[in-house]
Amino acid sequence: MKKKLNVGMIGCGFMGRVHSNAYRRVPNFFDVEYEPVLKAVCDQNEERLKNFADTWGYESTETDWRKLVERADIDVVEICVPNFLHNEIAIAAAEQGKMVITEKPLARTGAEAEPMVKAVEKAGVHNTVTYNYRRIPAVSLAKQLIDEGKLGKIFHYRANFLQDWTISPDVPQGGKDVWRLDVNAAGSGVLGDLLAHCIDTAIWLNGSISNLSGMTETFVKERQHTETGKVEPVGIDDACTFMCRFQNGSLGLFESTRYARGHKALYTFEINGEHASIKWDLHNLQWLEWFDHTVEGRQRGWSSIHVTDPGDHPYMDRYWVPGLIIGFEHSFVHHAADFLQAVAKGEPCHPTFRDALETQKVCDSVQKSAKSGAWEKV
Repeated sequence: MKKKLNVGMIGCGFMGRVHSNAYRRVPNFFDVEYEPVLKAVCDQNEERLKNFADTWGYESTETDWRKLVERADIDVVEICVPNFLHNEIAIAAAEQGKMVITEKPLARTGAEAEPMVKAVEKAGVHNTVTYNYRRIPAVSLAKQLIDEGKLGKIFHYRANFLQDWTISPDVPQGGKDVWRLDVNAAGSGVLGDLLAHCIDTAIWLNGSISNLSGMTETFVKERQHTETGKVEPVGIDDACTFMCRFQNGSLGLFESTRYARGHKALYTFEINGEHASIKWDLHNLQWLEWFDHTVEGRQRGWSSIHVTDPGDHPYMDRYWVPGLIIGFEHSFVHHAADFLQAVAKGEPCHPTFRDALETQKVCDSVQKSAKSGAWEKV
């Protein structure tokens, strides 16, 4: 009989739905020692809270996250609320001896994130940050190929994450739906929301970043705030670009914006090595583009690997037959499965809070460079 792991979810928004779905699906596809139980969910809006609990099958509700964290029947606290709340909730949960999972980024700044790292490490509790793109099978395959040395020495890493949903100056800032545009709630704009994903993946695939030069831009300087009704200055970045050097000697180029008309969520990366190159695109997430320079003659060229083979490709042995695809939601199922497996083995589930702190420090350095106009060390 499987052990029970009682989940306390804080937040009923988009990410709360994604994580709840992952916990419900993981026992269907993965033979994990622990069975997640949706024990309690927390939100301040009672009507939304009740509807959410009924939809996803939570056993109970709380309107105060402190009460949820203090409950003896909660094993793991899931933090799916705006960034400014991550620090206080995570530290309180760790002090109560709870396992802690938080959505990305870890916090608004490195200074805010460091006490979170210290708290979970002092308490000795399992912790992880949901940088889910690591667990897209095609991205996991890229990791395997790099670790096997198939690319050889890496020269270049470039990535972008493009959206277009904030171009209109009529889009407000703040509140439940557009807190990502409020600097007090989010800490930064596309840097922490989108580029943080690119940075985490890059560090995982290509190692640490040593120094960088960045620039940011806020195209709409003022927006109405949904909570005050007043037109207020916009403090987040609408666009961000930085170039960097990795510790392995390779060069990096990163770009993110919410002003790329025609793009809803285009995340791509390309890695160029001595022997081969890799490309990946979120819009075609089941494909990994591969160029192998060791192939001679007429057959040398880019090829497309359809990452759906249960016998060869990461995670795919849990699903269907070759050629049948999975999607975005499954990356969270994979993270849940890996977390439950790590708990069973007494091992860390990466990225841990400490791993995610490195990404946060890169983001801090980008902001610092954008203000100073100079290269900054990470």
